[in-house]
Amino acid sequence: MLDRRTLLTGLAATPLAACASMAPTGGRPLKLVTFNIWHNMGDWAARQPLLIEAIRRADADIIGLQEVLEDAAVNLPNQASTIADALGDYEMHFCSTDAAGAPRRYGNAILSRLPVVAHDWKKLEPLDDYRTAIRARVALGGREIDVVNTHLAWQADAAPVRARQIADLMQWLPRDGTPLIAMGDFNAVQEDAGLNVLTGERFFSAMPRNSVPTTLNPAKNHPNRVIDHIFVEAAHFAPGSWSLIGDTPTNGEYPSDHFGVAATVTLR
Repeated sequence: MLDRRTLLTGLAATPLAACASMAPTGGRPLKLVTFNIWHNMGDWAARQPLLIEAIRRADADIIGLQEVLEDAAVNLPNQASTIADALGDYEMHFCSTDAAGAPRRYGNAILSRLPVVAHDWKKLEPLDDYRTAIRARVALGGREIDVVNTHLAWQADAAPVRARQIADLMQWLPRDGTPLIAMGDFNAVQEDAGLNVLTGERFFSAMPRNSVPTTLNPAKNHPNRVIDHIFVEAAHFAPGSWSLIGDTPTNGEYPSDHFGVAATVTLR
């Protein structure tokens, strides 16, 4: 089951300067963020306000969060709900392979300040893994779009598993021509064979390939790898500005062990 919350306070934000931009081609712009929030690892009390502020500044319409945790044993409310409460004006949907009502649940979430007209989620093949995809169909300028958030297998030799997970995700999605965006922590660079479906002609990356050295935080002893992506259906959207968020420390602390990716695309 999905948790749902509609929040009522306004969102005030100053957009970050983009690392690259292209002139809009007309139509309705859509601001997106994907961010792996590293559940409650490290100093969550110190990281939480930095994470919220980084996301607030991005001023996104749709936010995909991975590694979201709620854990009664450590008195931790659902982290996506906490972030949505702090931002205001976002509807939150969460999914987990942990049963609804369980004291500890771990998964993915979508936050939307656009009207959500439908939502669902799926446990991805292979079922002995715990990976999920969550979908929100939102209303944008009188039209509907599907936004999917996911988090795929992490092992270096798991390209076949990631390909199976993406195939399962694509098979599950409605086939009614609704414009599609897929974002999240794919645990793979764009050259990974497991991502072929999303790196072919149908989609473009909202942050172009080789634009940055890493979305994993080197300060957390990660190698430089760009594994957080926003893939956008080229027939329906034009590319725009993009940036990393949460990639600079405050008093030595970062929001997460990943950097977030923010992007604006334009619905054609």
